[in-house]
Amino acid sequence: MKDISEDHAPRQHWLGLMAKAPAGRVATLLDETVTRPAFTWLRAPEVGSTMVRARAGATGGPFNLGEVTVTRCALTLATGEVGHAYIQGRSKVDAEAVALIDALMQTTEAQTLQASVLDVLEAEQTAKRDARAAKAAATKVDFFTMVRGED
Repeated sequence: MKDISEDHAPRQHWLGLMAKAPAGRVATLLDETVTRPAFTWLRAPEVGSTMVRARAGATGGPFNLGEVTVTRCALTLATGEVGHAYIQGRSKVDAEAVALIDALMQTTEAQTLQASVLDVLEAEQTAKRDARAAKAAATKVDFFTMVRGED
């Protein structure tokens, strides 16, 4: 067992961005940015399912909500970097693209991919989240009570 104290937050962040991306978007951005390098499969893309857990009211006890379809894979670049992918859905092409970006983010291509893929995905997701919040805010109703002078 290795005794390494690495900060995994950046990797978790970029994997989360790609996992939440619309179908085909990660592969498109990857192909527009770099030429796909040679790699070897550690685990070829495979489709399966995983249990989704939830909490009632976000604070109650956890319960099994249901299953969701996921595709996972792992690969290694010729230079030795390993990339992993877990995405929702059945797209093996998208899983391959996510795993490639994960591996390439550990190379000198990281700055290029950050600017051309990850920052674009983050901006798109932020815009979508802001639009959804604005739509919800438009339906907000403020209730107030008039104080009657009888007290």
